[in-house]
Amino acid sequence: MQHERHKWSALILAAVAAAVVLTTGAQFRQMHRDESIVPGPGVTQTRMLSDYFPALAGTTGDTEVYILDGEEPGATAFILGGTHPNEPAGLMAAVVLVERAQVKAGRLIVVPRGNRSGFTHNDPQEGSPQYFTLTASDGSTRTFRFGSRATNPLDQWPDPDTYINPSGQKLSGSENRNLNRAYPGRPDGTHTERVAYAIMELIRRENADVSVDLHEASPEYPVIHAMVAHERAEDLAAMTVMDLDMEDIRMRLEKSPPTFYGLSHREWGDHSDTMALLMETANPSQGRLRGRTDEALVLTGQDALYVRAAQLGRLYVPYDDSGHPLKERVGRHLSSLSALFRAMEFVGDGEPLVVEEIPSFDEVMANDVGYYLNPGPHRD
Repeated sequence: MQHERHKWSALILAAVAAAVVLTTGAQFRQMHRDESIVPGPGVTQTRMLSDYFPALAGTTGDTEVYILDGEEPGATAFILGGTHPNEPAGLMAAVVLVERAQVKAGRLIVVPRGNRSGFTHNDPQEGSPQYFTLTASDGSTRTFRFGSRATNPLDQWPDPDTYINPSGQKLSGSENRNLNRAYPGRPDGTHTERVAYAIMELIRRENADVSVDLHEASPEYPVIHAMVAHERAEDLAAMTVMDLDMEDIRMRLEKSPPTFYGLSHREWGDHSDTMALLMETANPSQGRLRGRTDEALVLTGQDALYVRAAQLGRLYVPYDDSGHPLKERVGRHLSSLSALFRAMEFVGDGEPLVVEEIPSFDEVMANDVGYYLNPGPHRD
């Protein structure tokens, strides 16, 4: 009798274990499935990052490159989202460009998922959501991954005690998997360094006149609601910030420190002819002072602990019960890019960059981000 009970207990435990394996296995596979991006009529070509560095082909470093050619010649802009996949405003601003923008003069090159590997996992012990969902104008839903700041350890492991990046700067070992510490990259380096090298090759081969890295920052981080400019991009950035100020959108102008090796706003400009810029918005869902980290925080940006931190003077941006919702952050990025494009004809060779159908800050605030997405499949 006792033997029979042990037998049934073992069978039950085996069944439970099998169910757990099947469930977690399905979740794991789902995390490696890219969310849909539905190119709009402005997209004239879709390439892959491996077209610029073939060694990435077949890896999670390879990612889509969307090209929007204008009817008339003009300047070329490169826009990178998803450098840090836990900063969703950069991803979503890039996706809106791909799905809505139409170039009349010049050329726009957009990579929404810069570190595609980072979208396949979450940061451990952070309790972050895996997905967030937006509602399109037709009522359909679009689901996107909320990922990690760093490359998936499955693609690059182990982390060294100290990371010496391609420019020779010593950093914490975990920064080994941070794309925005790996520039200008190495063709024979780590997974992250190879992605950085491929992005540099894209900028150089496409002769990008201006290149923008879209980011977010914690409300307690000093460089926030800011545009960080390489010295060759300072005039362009200054005109952009003044234009935004007339729209009542406050954006600080920060100079790229010459010794910030490995970062896009420094290395892109040092290793190519592009005018390199990085933009930051305020994202409570990645901050260290936040409370519960769920999809609601990603979308609404509302957090009582950050309200208290603001009252104590611990933040670098205003923060009240309205928070900093995703629509505000995406709207800031899109309006900043629109102002930047308008300013292009006044710098450098004076070539225009005319891009239409980019929603304004007020439009995104009124209608939300999903309104400007094309209908797409829902991820269960």
